[in-house]
Amino acid sequence: MSHAVLVSLSVVRPFDPWRNPLCPCPFKYGLNPYTGCGHGCLYCYITSYIPDAFSPRPKEGLLEKVRRDLEKIPRGAVVALSNSSDPYTPPEARLGLTRRVLEALLERGYRVLIVTKSPLVLRDLDILQRHRGRVAVQITITTLREDLAAALEPRAPRPAGRLEAVRRLSAAGIPVSVRLDPLIPLLNDDAGNIEEVASRAAAAGAAHLVASTYKAKRDNFARLAKAFPDKAPTWRRMYFEEGQYFHGQWYAPKNYRRKVLELAAEAARRHGLQFSICREEFLELNTPGAHCDGSHLLNSA
Repeated sequence: MSHAVLVSLSVVRPFDPWRNPLCPCPFKYGLNPYTGCGHGCLYCYITSYIPDAFSPRPKEGLLEKVRRDLEKIPRGAVVALSNSSDPYTPPEARLGLTRRVLEALLERGYRVLIVTKSPLVLRDLDILQRHRGRVAVQITITTLREDLAAALEPRAPRPAGRLEAVRRLSAAGIPVSVRLDPLIPLLNDDAGNIEEVASRAAAAGAAHLVASTYKAKRDNFARLAKAFPDKAPTWRRMYFEEGQYFHGQWYAPKNYRRKVLELAAEAARRHGLQFSICREEFLELNTPGAHCDGSHLLNSA
């Protein structure tokens, strides 16, 4: 696709993880029906570049812009919903924009990756079933501990509902990844939490587990430190003294990250799940052929 065409695209744009060399996923497009997300997760990174990021609002003229963009994009291309929001952020229950976007994409022959924390995706199961093979869903479950989830993800649906969405989607023949992401020191990085998420995800029918460690930015770190002041001194040492600044964010020490991600990879293998890391160095932990965006779960046709 020419540079001129890329520039002319308005809402369906090539996915660019800020040119992060640790992102090895195949080329795809990204589409965010909403600007911002209402789930208010403390660790969220979009507040560093989206004003008023926790107040989601629909994109003006979205459907017409999507239709115009798709005229310039080859059929069969992969489109991800969403990378800087949640396609099922709370206003979607009333507005139904994501449902209409899904119909527009799938009926025109595109392949779709959905990333969400919301069981509202089940509302659109009729569309997903009609297009099996060309759609996959990733559901983020950072923990199944309700009290911790309520503190970390205060306005997101509770994890039990997300796990039920995994079960129902999988039973309907829709391939599902579970994102155990991010793993945060002293909160959800323990072997017990990792094992519980992996085992319950596998029992619910998930095919794939994705894990990554928390990457600190000043804004999301401030929210976490305020909510968990007893953990803040350890986090400051791990990230800002012993860690590494890389590609606009602070990574925890490499030996810590490898240890935690090995626990996740081992748990995935025990429970028959494919495994991928996300924006980490340790590609040897990945299941061969699996990608952290779940694109390998789509048919190539």
